[in-house]
Amino acid sequence: MRYGFWLPIFGGWLRNVEDEGMPPTFDYAKNVIQSAEKWGYDTSLIAELYLNDIKGTDADALEAWSTAAGLAAVTENIEIMTAVRPVFHNPAVTAKMAANIDHISNGRFTLNIVSGWWAEEAKQYGGEFTEHDERYDRTTEFLEILKGLWEEETFSYDGKFYQIENTKLSPKPVQRPNPILYAGGESEKGKQVITSLCDAYVLHGHTVEEAREKIADMKERRGEAGNAPLKSFGMAAYVICRDTEAEAQSELERITTVKDTSGYAGFKDFTSKSQLEQQIQLQDYSVSNRGLRPNLVGTAEQIAKQVLEFENAGVDLLLLQCSPQLEELERFSQDVMPKVEELRAAYTNH
Repeated sequence: MRYGFWLPIFGGWLRNVEDEGMPPTFDYAKNVIQSAEKWGYDTSLIAELYLNDIKGTDADALEAWSTAAGLAAVTENIEIMTAVRPVFHNPAVTAKMAANIDHISNGRFTLNIVSGWWAEEAKQYGGEFTEHDERYDRTTEFLEILKGLWEEETFSYDGKFYQIENTKLSPKPVQRPNPILYAGGESEKGKQVITSLCDAYVLHGHTVEEAREKIADMKERRGEAGNAPLKSFGMAAYVICRDTEAEAQSELERITTVKDTSGYAGFKDFTSKSQLEQQIQLQDYSVSNRGLRPNLVGTAEQIAKQVLEFENAGVDLLLLQCSPQLEELERFSQDVMPKVEELRAAYTNH
């Protein structure tokens, strides 16, 4: 199992807790990622939203790509996975920017492809927010251009959404043939894009059995399409590790008690504009990306056992959220990571 985390660019992950002690500043983000790198984390995912989806649309939020470039220059080993939404980006310019950040990071920059779901944000920031399937058609063209520019000396493309002619991109990315392209998606259209054009799969939070089924389905799709196996299966998960199960459950109760709905501005768009396989309730939305569903809640041993269940189901990357991020990432690294290794060794020996 590899361990990653969502970079706290929104000031936290809890819609029902106003101040989590994790300000949406570059200095805090830098402290988190540099500390996590020392603690043994492998990946940091930087979400891309121009409005704050967690604390309310009038709250501060960091911009993803400039943050990624800054962090690439002050880290050494950790993978920097940054979301990109085609509705807001020129694909040729994006390919150039990604190659540049890949060089800044010496080959540690990867992308998380997100087709978008927030209509109000697109309206405010000039994104071309079309119907669900058309957004994925745009994503397909976007990815074909990225890969073409990264792989070919000169590349032209004439599509419905994008046209480029005799385009040269140099230098190419450090990673060959391309930086790893992660993507999630629960609609049929989304799965088709991942099957044909992406390198790794990122799931929202799921139960163990749900994750097992989705991973098996994607492996089958890739095989039937004659494409190479995906390089990774990641999953979002919110973690609450405490000395006792009662303490962990008390914290769960605290963070899921809905007091104010200002942080729920995107709830309607997220549930109506996306084609989700698992319908979420308002309580689930207390934490982003269905992070409570994996049930990483309890003592270090309880969480470690659950981590191994997900590992057995095929998940090889956990993208954690926690609050406050710095303290809880340290706790997870000290208490849960070693316990996972201890339990794995015990299971293997028996």
